[in-house]
Amino acid sequence: MDLVSGAPFWPIRDGLMAVCPPLDQDAACEVAVIGGGITGALVARRLVDAGVDTLLLDRRDIGHGSTAASTSLVQYENDVPLSRLVKLVGEANAVRSYWRGVEAVGELEILARRFGGRCDFAKKESLYLASSPRDLPGLRREYELRKKHGFAVEYWSKGDLAASSSLPHFGALLSKNSAEIDAYCFTCELVRAARQKGLRAFDRTGMTSHRVRPRGVELFTSRGARVRAKKIVIATGYEALADLAATRTALHSTYAAISEPIDRFTGWPGRRLIWETARPYLYLRTTSDGRAIVGGYDEPFRDPVRRDRLLPAKTKLLARRFRQLFPRIDFEVAYSWTGTFAETPDGLPYIGEHPDYPRAYFALGYGGNGITWGVIAADIIADLYLGRKNSDAAIFRFDR
Repeated sequence: MDLVSGAPFWPIRDGLMAVCPPLDQDAACEVAVIGGGITGALVARRLVDAGVDTLLLDRRDIGHGSTAASTSLVQYENDVPLSRLVKLVGEANAVRSYWRGVEAVGELEILARRFGGRCDFAKKESLYLASSPRDLPGLRREYELRKKHGFAVEYWSKGDLAASSSLPHFGALLSKNSAEIDAYCFTCELVRAARQKGLRAFDRTGMTSHRVRPRGVELFTSRGARVRAKKIVIATGYEALADLAATRTALHSTYAAISEPIDRFTGWPGRRLIWETARPYLYLRTTSDGRAIVGGYDEPFRDPVRRDRLLPAKTKLLARRFRQLFPRIDFEVAYSWTGTFAETPDGLPYIGEHPDYPRAYFALGYGGNGITWGVIAADIIADLYLGRKNSDAAIFRFDR
């Protein structure tokens, strides 16, 4: 699938960071990870750290699929509010999934600090804005439920917003424990560090098919080389849908634009992450080099041609909406892009084993928090492979 088009900012700014050879001869390993985006990199790094002989394959350059198009807002929240998620999966699992997200942001911070600040990780607060007066009762319920379960949140009235920003919204939920990062750089650094510990990583080499054998799995690649492994991990994101026809997911196209550097962020309260109750929602963040990113205006995905044709119009809409929210910030579009993502009915990812695919684990971070889900997937899959109990695995299983 053509996942991304336009001009994603991160590879333009950072360049080709992870240079790996293609696989041109047969290989054997304990675990083969398919997919060199942020999720695959996190899984491979976790396995290598545990002493597992791991091989990584990607059909593109490392980090050049959906990861390159990520706006890299890192949040513990699900796109499905906690108050609604409770009704879908039960209060215990819903609350635990949110707390697991908080823990994942902390794990991400520890990993990012190892790279000396090269990937622009920064802890942030986020503002979840009420797009309409009708959304205020739900926002209040969300605040009260999160407060009940110990999450660090504050409720902001319309007056609170007006006193500290130019945002015209009717209220907001302020959350701690969010962050921002350069996901593309982080992915490349993860792969580089894991290679130093023994990871064998190959790009421009796709898996075309596989077959289960008595003692493992045999992979066939686009370059003719074969890989024998005890287990495989499918971390190909939205491209995995073709093999999971029965999985309840919906594909969408999202659009993003990034500005030229900005001198002053007048009206933007604390340069916090911003998103809203409207669906589809608008989302905003700033960058370490003084730019603003705005994304949203999602569309149901039909085909890449239609998605890409909408990019110029969507870019204008995003820029216009930004200027409505922040009339004193000069937003000049530098680059814009569009990408495809998937969501599940409950907003939670699919992690773990699938009954139709023996000797395989899946790490599919569907939804708006793929970076957070990738951290969780790495922990769960490492535990599954090593035979250790993971009490969170049931929350993200396919048959939940």
